[in-house]
Amino acid sequence: MIETLEKLSLVESLNFLANTYPNKVVFSTSLGQEDQVITDAIFKNNINIKVFTLDTGRLFQETYELIDRTRSRYKKNIEICFPNTDKVQQLTTEKGLNSFYESVENRKECCFIRKIEPLKRALAGAEVWITGLRAEQSENRNDMKIWEWDEGNKVWKFNPLIHWTYDEILNYITVNKVPDNPLHRKGFVSIGCLPCTRAIEPNEHPRAGRWWWEESKKECGLHA
Repeated sequence: MIETLEKLSLVESLNFLANTYPNKVVFSTSLGQEDQVITDAIFKNNINIKVFTLDTGRLFQETYELIDRTRSRYKKNIEICFPNTDKVQQLTTEKGLNSFYESVENRKECCFIRKIEPLKRALAGAEVWITGLRAEQSENRNDMKIWEWDEGNKVWKFNPLIHWTYDEILNYITVNKVPDNPLHRKGFVSIGCLPCTRAIEPNEHPRAGRWWWEESKKECGLHA
């Protein structure tokens, strides 16, 4: 499968998987620039792949506005997946609204409730999960393949942009006039939840703005 997918263009590979696994291919978008490239390819070419996003309840207003702009641009739906209300209520009642600043363990607990558990629900019944991961993004992603088995979620994971450079992403967005988040022009390369994301300084690592207060691998657990 890897050799086949490596030879295909982005649109060709998405069509190939949609036809090989009918109604079993899903794409999770965080509305980042990489994900907007994939969304453009899916929506513009009417490929039979469900697109969904995780609303953690702590996103930037610019991200919410981008969801609406994207839906309006392509006249397509993006399914919104929310965390379990009882779990969020229990966490915030017992530990407060910003417990993630206190320890890596607390932060991972918040990520699990707001992102990982909703993702597992969204992936239920799927056979292929498409992501916008790129090898350049972090050390943890350097060894990821374009096609690999995700044991934790029991699905095949397809990373069509894994070998793309950031310049290639920007070029695609410019040429195809893909809507993206205005925060990218303000130093936000990787955008997650508002309280957990800051703009990066020149020459800082692209993931430096995520959970900047802690020493970690800068992952929430979705792709660990």
